[in-house]
Amino acid sequence: MQVAFALYERFTALDAVGPYEVFNVIPGWEPVFIAERAGPVRTDFGHLALTADKALEEVPAPDILVVPGGVGSRDPGHAALVEWIRAAHETSTWTTSVCTGSLLLGAAGVLDGLRATSHWLYHDRLRELGAEPAPERVVRDGKVMTAAGVSAGIDMALELVALEAGPEVAQAAQLVIEYDPQPPFDAGSPTKAPQPIVELVTRMARQAGEL
Repeated sequence: MQVAFALYERFTALDAVGPYEVFNVIPGWEPVFIAERAGPVRTDFGHLALTADKALEEVPAPDILVVPGGVGSRDPGHAALVEWIRAAHETSTWTTSVCTGSLLLGAAGVLDGLRATSHWLYHDRLRELGAEPAPERVVRDGKVMTAAGVSAGIDMALELVALEAGPEVAQAAQLVIEYDPQPPFDAGSPTKAPQPIVELVTRMARQAGEL
């Protein structure tokens, strides 16, 4: 089972690394990091890079494709990546995204008429790209699985493993990575966070030019 993580400049590290940590412990699964060109790819703020071992054209038909989100997902200059997503989706077993990676799926036409999710700040943008935004943390519609913001990619990966390899294998993977979240605050979604916090995050995103 080949799992391709499609990287691009200014992606969010955890969007890719979270699912990777889950898939990496599944016997017979082969994670591979790819990008338009092989080599280091910088994350959102440039402080970290992951290495793409292969170029997009070297991995034309992965079983699973994972598209992370990040500031760069809103950059219109990803024509090669969008075309690769469109082509890879035709033969994939699963096409997935984390956070605003779903905007790239939408740009590729993958989400037309489908329920999908993204970071909550970008649900309107998701609708503009042909999807029906959904509030769930993980949304499955056919062979397309999308995850909400950043940390939700781990949940998505575990759900996908359960579907492909069975719930026992997924639970084993969860235990291996000791994924047992107990956050100090119940403020991880806009429906739970205090309204002033939701407004603060929205205002910060606007000031940063991300909305």
